[in-house]
Order: sequence, then C-alpha cells, then structure tokens
Amino acid sequence: MGDRRVGQGEGTLSITGLGSCVAIVLYDEASQVGGLAHVLLPDRSFSKRDRCWLFVTEAVPALLDELEKAGAMRRRITARLVGGAAMFEDLAPQDRPNVGRRNIGAAREVLARNGIPIVAEDVGGGFGRSIDFDLSNGRLVVSSQGRSRVEI
Repeated sequence: MGDRRVGQGEGTLSITGLGSCVAIVLYDEASQVGGLAHVLLPDRSFSKRDRCWLFVTEAVPALLDELEKAGAMRRRITARLVGGAAMFEDLAPQDRPNVGRRNIGAAREVLARNGIPIVAEDVGGGFGRSIDFDLSNGRLVVSSQGRSRVEI
C-alpha cells in the first residue's frame, strides 16, 4: 500500500488485500501503457507521513506524469477504481470517518479535475478485494472472498 506500478504491453500488475484503500487503475489502450496506485488515504490531513503514494490527491497527478513519460497520452487515459470498502464498520465509533468512502470521493474528484474519465468502478461494500490488471489488453479482474470474480 502507498505504492504504484507502471508498465507497457506485456505483463500483469496486481494488488492483493484492498480494504478501505483504493486502487486507481489508469490505462491508455492505444499505447498499452498502464499503471496503478494503491492509495491509503484521501489527503495529507489524515496523516503526517511523507510518501506521496499514500494519498489520493498526490498519487493521481504523479501517476499521470509517470504514464506520460512511459508513452501514454493524457487525452487517451481512462480510469477504473477498485476498493474503498467500509471494513469493520460495525466495530468503528460512529464519529470516525469512513475512510473508504472518502478515498472513493477523493479519487473521483482528482480524476475529474485532471480530465480523466472513470469508465468502471467496483467500490464500497464491506469486503476486501484483490486485482489483476493485464497490460496487453487492459483487462481488470477483481476478486473477493465469497463473491465471483468480476471483470471491469
């Protein structure tokens, strides 16, 4: 968590164990350049840590820059969001913020501000997820315990 991966053409990028974290998956189909960020928090107001990949507001622009350096064109990049679950919500105090929901909202806002359309989402709920992202065709498969694998 708090990390990213970028690749082109061949290979699969994976994340295991998404709970309230959000995977932001970006892809330029024409160049087959894709990347993902596994973000933990919406912004720095939630933590003093000094790693931009932890925060939605910083990870999205940084990931877009990395994709463009790898050959993607911003006008062709699309996004998919996965995660943002309300894990253990019944155990959390009522006044505690739902970090998953805030991560989802922050991701939608930052992507819109950067002109990146969201083409699919598998977000929310009360269960964790894992993803496999095939760079050769943009296929994104989401797995969850007790639920069928789904492609978004």
